[in-house]
Amino acid sequence: MVDAPYGQLIEVEPGVARLLAPNPSPYTFTGTQVHLVGQSELAIIDPGPAEPGHLDALVAAIAGRPVAAILVTHTHRDHSPGAAPLAERTGAPVIGCAPLVVEGDQESGFDRSYAPDRVLADGESVTVDGRTLTAVHTPGHTSNHLCFADDAAGLLFTGDHVMGWSTSVVIPPDGNMGDYLASLMRLRERTHDRLYLPAHGDPVGDPHRLVRGMISHRLQRERQLLRLLDEYGSSTLEALVGWAYPALDKRLIPAAQATALAHLLDLQARGLVREAMEQWMPAS
Repeated sequence: MVDAPYGQLIEVEPGVARLLAPNPSPYTFTGTQVHLVGQSELAIIDPGPAEPGHLDALVAAIAGRPVAAILVTHTHRDHSPGAAPLAERTGAPVIGCAPLVVEGDQESGFDRSYAPDRVLADGESVTVDGRTLTAVHTPGHTSNHLCFADDAAGLLFTGDHVMGWSTSVVIPPDGNMGDYLASLMRLRERTHDRLYLPAHGDPVGDPHRLVRGMISHRLQRERQLLRLLDEYGSSTLEALVGWAYPALDKRLIPAAQATALAHLLDLQARGLVREAMEQWMPAS
């Protein structure tokens, strides 16, 4: 893990700064990047965890400026839990993605307490300090995921849909690989975006090249899974992941299995594979 300047406000460009939350992990990299947009008044994008020291650092970075909106891209627990306590301390409304209740094994990863004052539909906007931030619905990583576009500045705040250090995990049943690829293709068409500002990792200065590479990587993984099933006839998910990711860090095996399952479910929906008795096989 590289050293990270936790709690320090770093200017990205005029009117945009970021502050790193101290929640590093194999899934969050160095932690969640909280973005502060505006100068005389602010929008806070993805306030991160409800950790007291982090919230104190965020309030210090706000430095008494009015907060017009706390924007949330999605409700994973490294993104949205800080919204409610930050709203209490600043008086700002919580605006952004829809609440989402996920049952079963995924439940612990989602923030069930998230209660926005306003849900933004695709294409709806908020204006902060003369900047218009527009919701871009990008389901796939989660079904409620939004990016926020500052079209005048050519900026896209990408949450977890596009990250600056790794591809996003897609975990069924809420995560959907078909939706994820469609959302990437939507971003590919946004040719005016000059800079992506993700919630994990550094800013992305050549976003279109990255998105093209991400689409290619996902399609390559899809072809690999189909080739493995053609070769072996049938396989469990665990065996497929072992063949597809032979040198994977053991801590990341659950994420790899989830994303491989998302691929298989998408292929099944398209009639290319089938599943029986926990064995995956070609459809014909």
